[in-house]
Amino acid sequence: MSDEFELDLDDLERRMDGALASLRTDFASLRTGRASASMLEPVMVDAYGALTPINQIGTVNVPEPRMVTVNIWDKSLVGKAEKAIRESGLGINPQLNGTIIMLPIPELNEERRRELAKVAGQYAESARVAVRNVRRDGMDQIKKAKADGLSEDDQKFWEGAVQEATDAAIAKVDQALESKQEEIMQV
Repeated sequence: MSDEFELDLDDLERRMDGALASLRTDFASLRTGRASASMLEPVMVDAYGALTPINQIGTVNVPEPRMVTVNIWDKSLVGKAEKAIRESGLGINPQLNGTIIMLPIPELNEERRRELAKVAGQYAESARVAVRNVRRDGMDQIKKAKADGLSEDDQKFWEGAVQEATDAAIAKVDQALESKQEEIMQV
């Protein structure tokens, strides 16, 4: 191997893992028919003149498998939090009980499950594209080094290493998608 050229594979793998972490965050926001505190992560409430995540204005709990509760700390924000949940597109109808907002999670029908599985597939494809973009960056670095005198054997070695990291990352994305789709389709 050439002493001059050293591709930072750790950096490429870290960036690929970032795409996978982003995918997991996207998956957490998909409602699967089971209650989960993470399904409220994308909900932002207009609190004190700024958009604030709902988990920063109240305590999010899952007291039972089909119920999420949000105990709002400031009474003046209960209405705003309820409105933010209604407008979030989660398809959940909040019920008020003092400062506690109860969110009963309805059973998903077959059509909605298929739609959510498609959305999960779109999230996974976005993650695959992000991984491929990182791969392309690595390959471009190798091509530049080749132009600067990297031997052909070294070029093949580094291209193989980048491809191996890419294949591993895409396999993780596919595995995450498969388990999420299984979870969504589970009745």
